[in-house]
Amino acid sequence: MEYSNQLFNKSILSFLFILINTALFAQEEYTIRGSISDVINGETVFGASVYLKGTTMGTTTNEYGFYSITAPKGTYILIVSYLGYKEIQKEITLTKDIKLNIEVEEDSTTLDEVIITADEGVKNLNVRKPQMGVVTLKAETIELAPAVLGEVDLIKTIQLLPGVSNNGEGSAGFNVRGGAVDQNLVLLDEAIIYNTSHFFGLFSVFNNDAIKDVKLYKGDIPAKFGGRTASVLDVRQKDGNNKRLELNGGIGLISSRLAVEAPLFKKKGSFLLAGRTTYAQLFSGLMDDLANSNISFYDVNLKTNYEINENNKIYLSSYFGRDVFNISRLIDSNYGNISANLRWNHVFNYKLFSNLSLIYSKYDYQIILDFEQLDWISDITNYNLKYDFGYYASDKLKIDFGLSGISYNLNPGEIMPSTPTSPINPLTLDQKRAFEAGAYASVEHKLTDKFTARYGLRYSTFNRLGGQAITNYANNQPVVYNQGLGIYQNGEAIGETAYSKGQTIKQFGNLEPRLGLSYLLTDNSSIKGSYTRTAQYLHLLSNTVSVTPLDVWTPSGTYIKPQLSNQYALGYYKKFNGNAYSFEAEAYFKTTDNRIDYIDGADLIGNNTIETEILNGEARAYGLELMLRKNKGRFTGWLSYTLAKSEQRSFGGNAGGPGINNGNWYNAPFDRTHDISITGVYKLTDKWKFSANAIYQTGRPVTYPTGQFEYDGSSVVIYNERNADRLPAYHRLDVSATYKPNRKPNKQWKGEWVFSIYNLYNRQNAASISFNQDYNTGVNEALRTTIFGIIPSVTYNFKF
Repeated sequence: MEYSNQLFNKSILSFLFILINTALFAQEEYTIRGSISDVINGETVFGASVYLKGTTMGTTTNEYGFYSITAPKGTYILIVSYLGYKEIQKEITLTKDIKLNIEVEEDSTTLDEVIITADEGVKNLNVRKPQMGVVTLKAETIELAPAVLGEVDLIKTIQLLPGVSNNGEGSAGFNVRGGAVDQNLVLLDEAIIYNTSHFFGLFSVFNNDAIKDVKLYKGDIPAKFGGRTASVLDVRQKDGNNKRLELNGGIGLISSRLAVEAPLFKKKGSFLLAGRTTYAQLFSGLMDDLANSNISFYDVNLKTNYEINENNKIYLSSYFGRDVFNISRLIDSNYGNISANLRWNHVFNYKLFSNLSLIYSKYDYQIILDFEQLDWISDITNYNLKYDFGYYASDKLKIDFGLSGISYNLNPGEIMPSTPTSPINPLTLDQKRAFEAGAYASVEHKLTDKFTARYGLRYSTFNRLGGQAITNYANNQPVVYNQGLGIYQNGEAIGETAYSKGQTIKQFGNLEPRLGLSYLLTDNSSIKGSYTRTAQYLHLLSNTVSVTPLDVWTPSGTYIKPQLSNQYALGYYKKFNGNAYSFEAEAYFKTTDNRIDYIDGADLIGNNTIETEILNGEARAYGLELMLRKNKGRFTGWLSYTLAKSEQRSFGGNAGGPGINNGNWYNAPFDRTHDISITGVYKLTDKWKFSANAIYQTGRPVTYPTGQFEYDGSSVVIYNERNADRLPAYHRLDVSATYKPNRKPNKQWKGEWVFSIYNLYNRQNAASISFNQDYNTGVNEALRTTIFGIIPSVTYNFKF
């Protein structure tokens, strides 16, 4: 017994000794924090590597240039490294907490480099980090890609990356890892952008003169993001030059742009104002077919900020853009996005950073069909309040947490007669309201020098709110027909239930765990794995691939369930030859429950019971992505290849029924088996730079007729199964050349000429193939529709 007491006492003393030493050690740790910014314009730098030389202690700057490193007491060399900038080395002595803001300078001695990821840090920080399926782009990177109509474009640049494609020319948006366009969360300064396309998809809503940096999350989506199942495109605008007045712009054949930046409030703030417009309508009158047509767009970006003190800064940013589309007085359409964001950055202490945002976003569209004599107006509006925190607990532990709430107002449409003689009766569809909330916590944990984990959990809720009447159906299933070929769901309308605005119609809640693991094989290579579960409560319905945005957004509710996705990914990453080359390989498998699709012959316009036009189902996608990059030298570029499959199937509901294709798997509309792109940039001299990209994609799935028969004097077409056929393969080659004239010393004006050719060999890629019967001969014929052939252009860009 005495021996036991002695042993117990010794154990207690040993434990106390460990606690005391741990406390003493903790007291000897100090934190250095600050921000990294550009010395020329004062823009904060996102993704710069900040680390202590000779150690594995380091971090990367967040979206606002903030960093924080905790280390034991001592003297260190602090290194700041960012591609395209001179490396900064500063000796620091940690005997107390230190605030250190650092300005970095562009390295004019380096040759042009493809800056895909900023990982020139402590033994390749991004190779070590568990984040996978993510691509970081700077505005300078986007400028390396060939210019289309004289202007580089963000959306077209990310489509050159593995796992990202589009649905053909004339289509809006992009597809990621077998996901639909609506499954991408697109953010511009945290505001949701619902339509990313301008001018038949040739331009996007993102003006490169206003962009600072971009992050695309293809699979391992951080827990702070929710509401979409495929990807997150996080675009950040420039803050504005707080050092001096700066002008950027360009004058092209069909469009021009201008951006102005300048300091405010005695350089405690700054602003950015950027605008673009096209004057293609001036040339439409020269073509007989387009004599009475108007195709144009314009947009405006605004951002301003003010530094209240060293710990508080406020930002105000906004965007407004609109497209006008009028073809020979047959179709008149206009659509656009509006967004605004008021943000407050606050630094609580050396380890805790926060950002509070109040966000407004709206997308609306109007379509006037003169041949139908109707005018359709629709929109979706949301208000978003979110509060995010970043806590740099130690060198080994970083915690992100926060919460958000989004209020939605979905207006399915108002249909009005467009002429006094129109047979159309006025119809106002019921407004749909909803509220989505989320809370999350995510931890990046360095378990050993080689093994790092990032784990997180998000909980989201969705309330479908009232303010409308909901049709009740027998068996809780709406009636759904398929062109008279059979009933998918056997319900029968038996009445309506009216709900007040504040009343909940249907409520959903979902846990969304996230996990990422990284194991360092060598200093320059690693393997990573991830699991991501996401929930999506909004659904986009579209049964057309035309450029007219005939899209209907609808919320989850009584008859439409939230989409739930699970994605598993495994990757290998390697850098070699002093980071001059890098290689990435990622394999993924993704399932999505409650993926809806429209029935054959669906009517989405002016339908107050949209649930009768859609079917519930599931989707799956899997693939392999490869990417080889050359990052340094006169010749830079990348080669990407994606081997993928994307399928879905739809069911007849609880009451039975065949579903689409009798309930069997069928190709998703955006399935691309092979997707290859090659992008190259060659700097010949200081004056001349050449770039090109070549693209090849398997043709988009479509449904072709397989036969016909005569019935009662009419010809009835028999169609194949849904998406069982394909359009011809899509491919094209784009080239551009940039000429920079000699500039006199100390002259502020910089100019360059950009000569480009889109679709160099004039490939007539099929946007669609329709089947008709010749009125004269009665012979069936296939008609290919092509939107763009070869398009040359020239633009003069300037900077002052």
